[in-house]
Amino acid sequence: MIVSVYFILVVFAIVSAILFSSFRHLTSSPILTFAIIILFFAAVFFLVHRVSRYFEYDSDGSKVIVINRGLLLAEYANYREHIVEFDKDRLAAFKFNNFLLYRTLDLYIKDRKGGKKKETFNISLVPKKKRRYIRQSLSKMIKMNANPL
Repeated sequence: MIVSVYFILVVFAIVSAILFSSFRHLTSSPILTFAIIILFFAAVFFLVHRVSRYFEYDSDGSKVIVINRGLLLAEYANYREHIVEFDKDRLAAFKFNNFLLYRTLDLYIKDRKGGKKKETFNISLVPKKKRRYIRQSLSKMIKMNANPL
């Protein structure tokens, strides 16, 4: 999905460069028109880059592993990688946040000193069905931590 958005942006940039005269009515200066077009493409590019994150959740065993990676250029540079691994009994709370085009998962994890640490993960591209399974799994952990046997 993200690669197709970039493809559409490139095609749109080529078409707008060829049909540059159609944007002449925006301003009288061609340099200002070109700057407006470039700023629009840059804004859309950075928005897509910000939202496009790979999410992986694994709660098998005694530990929970949550991974966020950049979707684009992930093989070449893992500068956007965020990995958290913790024991199930250390989960204090969680919260799903839904914004217009952006969704996050906040995990509140108990540290060894008794405090809570907040970890935020981008789940914008996670399907609704998978988010429901993650919610069920995390709720089960919270319930088990509240009522230990």
